[in-house]
Amino acid sequence: MKNTMKSITCIIRSSFFITLLVASCQQPDGEPAVSPQSVPVPAPAKTVATEPEPLATLRALARPVADDACLDPLIERLGRARLALLGEASHGTAEFYTRRAEISRRLIEEHGFQFIAVEGDWATCHQLNRYVKQLPAAGASARDIMSGFNRWPVWMWANEETRALIEWLRAYNRDRPMDERVGFYGMDVYGKDEARDKVVQGLAALDPNLAETVRTAYLPFETFRGEPNRYARALAAGDRSLEDNARTVWRLIQAHADALRAPCRYAFFHIEQSALAVKAAERHFRAMTQRGPDSWNERADHFYAAVERILEFYGEDARGIVWAHNTHVGDARATPMAQQGRRNIGQIARQRQGRERVAILGFGTHRGTVKAGRQWGGPRERMSVPPAHADSYEDWMNRLEMATALFLFDPATRAAALRAPRGHRAIGVVYRPEPESPGQYVPTLLPERYDAFLFIAQTRALTPLATALPTRH
Repeated sequence: MKNTMKSITCIIRSSFFITLLVASCQQPDGEPAVSPQSVPVPAPAKTVATEPEPLATLRALARPVADDACLDPLIERLGRARLALLGEASHGTAEFYTRRAEISRRLIEEHGFQFIAVEGDWATCHQLNRYVKQLPAAGASARDIMSGFNRWPVWMWANEETRALIEWLRAYNRDRPMDERVGFYGMDVYGKDEARDKVVQGLAALDPNLAETVRTAYLPFETFRGEPNRYARALAAGDRSLEDNARTVWRLIQAHADALRAPCRYAFFHIEQSALAVKAAERHFRAMTQRGPDSWNERADHFYAAVERILEFYGEDARGIVWAHNTHVGDARATPMAQQGRRNIGQIARQRQGRERVAILGFGTHRGTVKAGRQWGGPRERMSVPPAHADSYEDWMNRLEMATALFLFDPATRAAALRAPRGHRAIGVVYRPEPESPGQYVPTLLPERYDAFLFIAQTRALTPLATALPTRH
């Protein structure tokens, strides 16, 4: 494995791609910004008698997906893993959500996976978790709960595609024992205001005096409620860090752990995870004041730590599903991210769990529509996704003329013709498609980044629930 990864690093260093320029402060959605020079504009395609070897390799690997049974080999591969990481090429594409839901249902039903952890806030997803587990006062419906979501980009989880999955999970859990009910969790650092509230509320029901102490320790954070980036700006201007405040709360919770856990193990786990989200968010936003990969890595580390703690909560043999952007689940070492010192959950999971215990599925599309905003916090729009750039992975897969194609990579294909970096499209919640920049494409060693890849030639924007956010069509 070390020799393989050294070879990958050498290939990336010697390629013509320039290192990705990722700036977490300028890219609040957390997806890496790619330099427009990262992938050169390709020359016009030449007419040749035979296909280039990489394209021929993709054609040989491609499996057309005409019905659910065509996904059986993928389900078998994912089903052997302890962690199944399911990506997406954008946060606003319906097919990525519906396909992940279909795959997740089969992993749960056929292979006993016990939870889904998503690129969402812990506190926000907690109410959905209570709902799918049929806990008291969880809410009347998934739609009612999602209608209360208010952090931009609301459409990322308050959408019809996710709502359908949540209702399915609730129905699946209905007649199952409580300790066998499948959970739905958030693993992100955002939503720290709500996480603080959950810590105080949870402690108030168990230890009112401790709750008041914690409320006091968290009080300075209130200055930045609703404006987490302002905390980073305040630190840059010389204000005092609130690191000690977050750490103090964590130490208090751990000091009282036995007494707090006794009444309800689940309630204590929620308090712990909420406090960890606050601590990780403080580190993430504090790191924004420094140049370099620290802010990104703090978030990536929390992603994995949250998933690992959920695994521990479910028990030694627990198995989980992770939903996040390709940028987070696809092994960072197969992209220029590694050259920047940036890691992600895919890399960390493989290193911590072992490659055979982690299965990573990437997604891609050639054209269609997507929900996104033109700037952070701006109106969501239904945007056109133009045909993929020439000679990108998405362009080459589109040449195969399959509406949906599955690619499975094994050790043999990892050493074959797909060993040179090639552009692979990534769309964040902020997107400007006219014209689409070459920097929208991440130089990628596809068989090293993923264990499998699902390509859908034409996709459509997901369907947000009605919200108060302004919308353009």
